[in-house]
Amino acid sequence: MTKIHLETFGKGKSIVLVHGWAMHTGIWREFAQCLALNYQVICVDLPGHGQSEKIEPFTLERISEELVNALPKEACCWLGWSLGATVVLDIAACYPERVAALILLAGNPRFQSSSVGTNEWPGMDNRLLDNFASHLAKDCQATLLRFLSLQVSGLPQHKVFLKKLKSAVLECAAPDKKTLQGGLDILKQKDLRSILSRLNIPVSVILGGLDTLVPVAVGQKMQLLFPRLELNIIDRAGHLPFLSHSLETRAIISRFMDERCN
Repeated sequence: MTKIHLETFGKGKSIVLVHGWAMHTGIWREFAQCLALNYQVICVDLPGHGQSEKIEPFTLERISEELVNALPKEACCWLGWSLGATVVLDIAACYPERVAALILLAGNPRFQSSSVGTNEWPGMDNRLLDNFASHLAKDCQATLLRFLSLQVSGLPQHKVFLKKLKSAVLECAAPDKKTLQGGLDILKQKDLRSILSRLNIPVSVILGGLDTLVPVAVGQKMQLLFPRLELNIIDRAGHLPFLSHSLETRAIISRFMDERCN
């Protein structure tokens, strides 16, 4: 069995936090400890990230299987940020008995943009994802730092947030190139819109109005797919609302947990 690293804080209703591409549980720690004043918060390292063992191949199906096997069997709320949102959507589809509710934080069921015919979908620019993939093999560290810069781009205190991000990420060694490339492949290739449309559980979406990776316009598109979806927009936040707007993000999560997650 693959070793999956977990960090658990607090007691009460359980919420699992799944981080984004190239990150690890350290990115959540301060936020999770505050959230844990009212809930049991379980932070999980994706395979090959942080202190979790790597898997080959790094596929969405395998990731979901490993996380479900590593976590308590009771149904709980799963919160996924960025790539983590893709993971929790897949878990909800493949292991519905384990998911009581979903929170998609700066996530997109189709991360890559689409403009085919009338099926336009707001997402990350195709060329940007391709550039990440091509540069990854040449200079892994520089690619990661560029990715981090994008995540705080446009924020008034972007230098402060970038410093915090770098500090958190450097707490653990970076994932290997195969794992990083596998994560980019998932973001480029997976389209989970049909999964979102078929869900029968409470779903909350939290987007940043200044996010350069997940356009805020995708919120209304998701509501069309799943009309019962609760859409929350933090106008001045970027791709890291839990870091830049921690109080607002926690308030949204707490309200959803108390009112919608049994």
